[in-house]
Amino acid sequence: MSTPLLFTPLTLRGLTLKNRIVVAPMHQYAGVKGFPTDWHLMNAGRYAVGGAGLVIVESTKIERRGCGTLGDLGLWDDAFIPQFTRIVDLIHLGGAAAGIQLGHSGRKSRTGRPWEGGKPLQPSAEIDDWDAWQLVAPSALPADSGSPVPHALTEAEIREVVQRWGDAAARAHRAGFDMVEIHGAHGFLIHQFLSPRANQRTDGYGGSDANRMRFALEVADSVRANWPADKPLFMRLSVDDDAGWSPAHSVELARLLKQRGVDVVDCSAGGILARPVSSAPIGYGYQVPFARAIKREAGVASMAVGLIVHHDQAERILQSGDADLIALAREMLYNPNWAMDAAQKMGLDGFAMVPPAYGWWLGKRGASVPDLVPSTYVRSGEAGR
Repeated sequence: MSTPLLFTPLTLRGLTLKNRIVVAPMHQYAGVKGFPTDWHLMNAGRYAVGGAGLVIVESTKIERRGCGTLGDLGLWDDAFIPQFTRIVDLIHLGGAAAGIQLGHSGRKSRTGRPWEGGKPLQPSAEIDDWDAWQLVAPSALPADSGSPVPHALTEAEIREVVQRWGDAAARAHRAGFDMVEIHGAHGFLIHQFLSPRANQRTDGYGGSDANRMRFALEVADSVRANWPADKPLFMRLSVDDDAGWSPAHSVELARLLKQRGVDVVDCSAGGILARPVSSAPIGYGYQVPFARAIKREAGVASMAVGLIVHHDQAERILQSGDADLIALAREMLYNPNWAMDAAQKMGLDGFAMVPPAYGWWLGKRGASVPDLVPSTYVRSGEAGR
């Protein structure tokens, strides 16, 4: 039996992933003044020991102003590096490659955690740097009618933000990460520059498609210049946002990003408007067409994400040539051993793919009770595909 594509290695520059399964970055909102905590150590480690090829740490902010909530992580200072190194070391111990997403929330900064309502925050004793936590954006336009008006960045300030992305990438390398992803999606700062709805500038950063792409390209250049040539660089895009940024724009941008050393485009959608995009009604694999368009039309490796739940669904995406990598988020929350579980269901020895402190015992149980059915299995037809 040939090895399923899902479990074939993939080499990106000097990094070889043991399989195509990626744990997507997921905000935990559990940082303390930008520093990771034991929660982040636990959260990343459990995915690594579960068999994933790459674990990407949540969106980590390149400056204080970019924090979305009180609990965001940061890499705007060298002091953060040791805590991230602990996370990297644990991911490596679990057998996975370690990635990190670098982002900036822009005008969507300074809000409450989503399970606390997600509304704009107000000054409080808990926030000792309120004035420094300034909302910034390409234009002085709020995210919605209930949000504060952000400060429109000057050209000099834009150059400073671009450099901070590069500085954060350099710190990520010093922390030991194997890959970096630039967050350019979901209505955050880079996406705000791309969007004609959020970006109404009349200078070199707005007014035309090329000018609106300029900030994203400059960030990519800054990160690539500060990130080792043998380490891969990803960028997440909202390929469609229903607000003036289309798949055709994303294909054009992806071609330009490839020229600047971006190796993989992580294909998501939406974020400028507070609703799902009309071109991708939420359902199984609803964003896969975006990964297909980027891979086939832009000639760039792509990563599919969005309600990819089952192993056979993931394998079909790869076999169809729609993407090169499969990213899972909430399904990993549900089952952090998804990769091991998928290997078993596909006729491989998933227990051999995880550390022996897990795999040996599970293999022993399987040998002792050959007809045992794990709790994650469902009967045919019980789950959608």
